[in-house]
Amino acid sequence: MIIESIGMGLLAVLFAAWGGLEWVHRRRSGNALEALPGEWQLETCEPQHYRLLGEQCFFNPTRTLEVMIPELWVEVTLLSKGSLEDIEHSVQVIPKHPDAEPRRDGYWFAYIVKSKKRTAVEIILDITGPDLTDLKAAWIRIHYITYGPKGRLHNTHHEVIPLRFPDPQQGLQWRPVPAGQVLPVPTHLLTQLDTCPDIVRRYVLPRAQPGDIVTIGETPVAIMQGRTIHPSTIQPGWVATRLAYFFLPTSSLATACGLQTLVNLEGSVRVFLAFMVGAIAKVFGQAGMFYRLAGEQARLIDDVTGTLPPYDQFIVLGPDQPQKVVNQIQAETGLAAAIVDVNDLKRVKVLAATQGVSLPFLEEALRSNPAGNADEQTPVVLIRPS
Repeated sequence: MIIESIGMGLLAVLFAAWGGLEWVHRRRSGNALEALPGEWQLETCEPQHYRLLGEQCFFNPTRTLEVMIPELWVEVTLLSKGSLEDIEHSVQVIPKHPDAEPRRDGYWFAYIVKSKKRTAVEIILDITGPDLTDLKAAWIRIHYITYGPKGRLHNTHHEVIPLRFPDPQQGLQWRPVPAGQVLPVPTHLLTQLDTCPDIVRRYVLPRAQPGDIVTIGETPVAIMQGRTIHPSTIQPGWVATRLAYFFLPTSSLATACGLQTLVNLEGSVRVFLAFMVGAIAKVFGQAGMFYRLAGEQARLIDDVTGTLPPYDQFIVLGPDQPQKVVNQIQAETGLAAAIVDVNDLKRVKVLAATQGVSLPFLEEALRSNPAGNADEQTPVVLIRPS
């Protein structure tokens, strides 16, 4: 009996120790290293030579841990309206550590980012060719290895830099709609470097008059807010891998990564319970219950292929605080504004609109989807009531 009691006590101690270690492991940030939004400028813009300068910062948010960056390299994909034949590019990566000079031979030496500290890297991209005017954007992928308590992990930070900008004064054709007119407005490829008020000032105000309403698609707004996630960073769990099969193939939740994105936002318990209640409700002829219970993002998430390249490789969330965004547009530009979700099935959902805007009028004016769902690159539509 004594030996059995000792054995049971030892097992209890071991189990408690295991539980304590697991609790500490789950609470620790491990290789936490935040890649902050980059700062980019087009220093040279000539027909045969573009030079992009960027600075990418990394921040260690942990209170006690150190994280190393033993390797860092950059990959570039150019997007163009024409052929990329005869167009070449080269990349320079220059460490900008606060306490260490870069090597003259360009070698990236392993660097320790201490607790609550940051470091940076300068990236110089030179693009040359006989004619670069068809280039639309540069998709820059910054690959870096973090080395720390969770081992050696590969990470990728994405930056998309526009290279082609439409003339805000170019002639555009208004289209008649019930009780007014609509004008799809082309822009450059919108990225995390843009804001909604800036886009409206640059492309819309030169064509607008008092009483007009500017609408922006919900996906472009989310992209400008940086609400994009590459599937390579998502690890689908039990709920996502089991439930994804039950959504329509056209749904953005019909893939494990798409559904896991929702789980990460709302929690596995809420998503699972919403699915179960939705399934029961559907048996009794009440469809759509899942989307009412699983949170607003359940309807707004766009899985890969959902938008223009290179964002067709990403999962795009719905916009954050859309009402705040439209209020800011009106405050800074004087135009009434709305953020909308429109598709070719004549479905129109107004996520947010400034005070005084008629939602029935907006829905009727946008029912034909004047912005388009292909590569029109007209994310902004100006509406003029008659």
